[in-house]
Amino acid sequence: MLSINFSKIKNSSEPVTHIETDMEMRPEFFKRSKNLLSKADKVHVSGDMFYNLPFVIGNFHVTADLVVPSSRSLAPVDYHEDFHFSENYSENNVTKEELENNDPIVKIKDDVIDLQTAIEDNILLNIPTTILTPEEKEKDIYPEGNGWEVISESSYNKSKKNQGNPAFAKLKVLLDKDKGKGSDKNKGQDKNGKDSDYRR
Repeated sequence: MLSINFSKIKNSSEPVTHIETDMEMRPEFFKRSKNLLSKADKVHVSGDMFYNLPFVIGNFHVTADLVVPSSRSLAPVDYHEDFHFSENYSENNVTKEELENNDPIVKIKDDVIDLQTAIEDNILLNIPTTILTPEEKEKDIYPEGNGWEVISESSYNKSKKNQGNPAFAKLKVLLDKDKGKGSDKNKGQDKNGKDSDYRR
């Protein structure tokens, strides 16, 4: 587990403490993220930490090779992450004003800054909501099965437009019926007593 003591950063004679390491993901990380990724390799973190009263501030750069499910078909997709994030760490309870005016603030326990969890959380947060296999991107492929298929939003809107509004279709039927009734009222009788159409 990657961690560092708050007091070490606070009391360091160096203005900045540099971190550079490869990370192993914990089994519990894969357990809680099973629907978001299936593999995380070559996770590397570099960053600088320093004390700025009342916080220890960390700025980090993370790279990782992931295998994540396609958002369209759930097929496995290789995805390389490369991102930066910053966090503030506090020994004390955090005020509402501090939360509004700073980067995320984490209250630590027992002098320990848990960098492992911070990096694992940010790996999950930086997975795109839409991610496709190369074939899905190139050929715009959507999954389908026996009697069902997934279609794009534009295709759905187009088919819906072509179908027309069912409420208007019902209204048209009612209007047609009213027209039929109106033509019956306009029928009269000729001098022989037979019905005949006439116009007013």
